[in-house]
Amino acid sequence: MRDRFGLSSQMAVRAIAKTCEAYKRDRMIRPTFRHHGAMVYDERIMAWKSADTVSLLTLSGRIVVPVRYSSYQAARLDRRQGQADLVYRDGTFYLYVTVDVPEADPFDPEGFLGVDLGMVNIATDSDGTQHSGAVVNGLRHRHRRLRKRLQAKGTKSSRRLLKQRRRKESRFARHTNHVIGKQIVANAKDTKRAIALEDLQGIRDRCTVRKAQRATFSSWSLFQLRSFIAYKAQREGVPVVYVDPRNTSRTCPICGHVDKRNRPTQSRFLCTSCGFAGLADVIAAGNISRRAALSQPYASEIAPAIVPGAKSHTL
Repeated sequence: MRDRFGLSSQMAVRAIAKTCEAYKRDRMIRPTFRHHGAMVYDERIMAWKSADTVSLLTLSGRIVVPVRYSSYQAARLDRRQGQADLVYRDGTFYLYVTVDVPEADPFDPEGFLGVDLGMVNIATDSDGTQHSGAVVNGLRHRHRRLRKRLQAKGTKSSRRLLKQRRRKESRFARHTNHVIGKQIVANAKDTKRAIALEDLQGIRDRCTVRKAQRATFSSWSLFQLRSFIAYKAQREGVPVVYVDPRNTSRTCPICGHVDKRNRPTQSRFLCTSCGFAGLADVIAAGNISRRAALSQPYASEIAPAIVPGAKSHTL
């Protein structure tokens, strides 16, 4: 391999490591690599010459490259780790540097802040705070219609517009998830509570949706928001627990009755047994909070509670 491609010894080591990592992800397929795929640099083939220049080993020898970054990265660059990824994207090279961020000492929680994740409301906590997904979903629908029109047109200008709009939707959704995750963690930290989330691994395989909802469901960035909450909470010392998600939105927090009919609409909860009513997402978040506190796997064992924004009806 070194003779064929002219690699240095350490470049050959990094190429072998990248291939091994690809096979470890899935041993049932033969992985292929893009021509401009990411390259991993370690201390032997990369060296920082100053705060704004880095030396990289290439097939033509070492080159010193100027680096640009914002004040946010500059404040953390002194805690960088030895390894970095060189990524080529849209005609520009990016050096992904890993930094060591200090974590706060975890505290003993005085309760749990339950968080219900969804598509209409991206996140709803047990305090009754709702983070609407209307803006994100509206943007996705708009981009979907625009992409369809531009792809059907097929002109040079339409292809240029498609290229310009690449990843715009994902950047907006990522920013929204960052803002929501930061607010949830700040609320839990200020009230000395842990965060309780639903364990939704494999939800795409388990759930079925109508044909009109498939595109929205497939673009649902649920895992990204959950991972943002987890790492932001770890940095602030806020504990995070995961609970069984079954029937959290169908269980009455007053009498414990579980029934699919308890949720007649997406936003409304109405218990068919005792008549308790309220916002469905808020009630689900409260059930998640109490399930975490009791460490019980089933919603029928959740203790009665008062839910913000809810009221009782007599049927």
